[in-house]
Amino acid sequence: MAEPTPVIADIPASADLRDAVRDWNQWLSSERRTADHTTAAYGRDVRKFIYFLSGHLGGPAALSDLAKLKPVDFRSYLARRRSEGLSNTSLARSMSAIRSLFRFLERTDRVHNPAINAVRTPKRPHGVPKPLSVGQAVSSVKQVSQLQDEGWLGKRDAAVLTLLYGCGLRISEALALNRRDVPKGDVLVITGKGNKQRMVPVLGVVHDAIEDYLAHCPFELGDDDPLFVGKRGRRLDPGIIQRQVRRLRGMLGLPETATPHALRHSFATHLLSDGGDLRTIQELLGHASLSTTQRYTEVDSQRLLEVYNNAHPSARRRA
Repeated sequence: MAEPTPVIADIPASADLRDAVRDWNQWLSSERRTADHTTAAYGRDVRKFIYFLSGHLGGPAALSDLAKLKPVDFRSYLARRRSEGLSNTSLARSMSAIRSLFRFLERTDRVHNPAINAVRTPKRPHGVPKPLSVGQAVSSVKQVSQLQDEGWLGKRDAAVLTLLYGCGLRISEALALNRRDVPKGDVLVITGKGNKQRMVPVLGVVHDAIEDYLAHCPFELGDDDPLFVGKRGRRLDPGIIQRQVRRLRGMLGLPETATPHALRHSFATHLLSDGGDLRTIQELLGHASLSTTQRYTEVDSQRLLEVYNNAHPSARRRA
């Protein structure tokens, strides 16, 4: 995993607050296993919050100041950020970062301040996942290997996409796997967000894709080595897979919403369309809340409405 973002450089804060922010940042990266881009975004949000406090309080902030903040102080920060043009989505993420910091400070017996719990998080716009069709998802998995000049790299990319679509993994989860994690049976144990583990069934096609890649990989991979590696034998960077999927868009005529994460959405949506129940899909995806999984019912309803509008005689007459 990449080194945590250096969020403490030059922030107007006391030494104890700088140390606390550094420890929190490292905790996000190492223990919470937060994705690198999320850790970086949270770090930027906390930097801006501390800069705000330095002006709001009239000097560099200290841990003792954080303990004395009132709900009005947090609301003042949100108002300032909104005046700078931040959307509700960005404001909600900013508050998530600050709440994460305060939870860490309480957990490590540095600061206890329940005032932050009285601040309402701005509502995020309600988004609906954008999966690929079955044909698009299958074509992506089958065709991605053609984008590489070296055969083993193509087999690697195909194995990664097969995991995303066949098991519903996040790209960070797939690329965090080590050689020892390759299942010998029909179940794969995944460590997801918050270090929570879940078991996902592994289809034969997933087994075959991984074994085909390993058989052609030029590196000797020990149990503790990364499963998916780049040209130099180091853990594969997610940017490589993201780039390959962008290239697939042009090759296959896929929409702009076609990303590695869209394959995870496709996994869930296609299961639901074929009769999968929400609770099972929730477990497979590792969602903490069923409400997150319920978004896929909206995707399925939209798909059914499109089929009706395109095919039903009444819909055609109305048009």
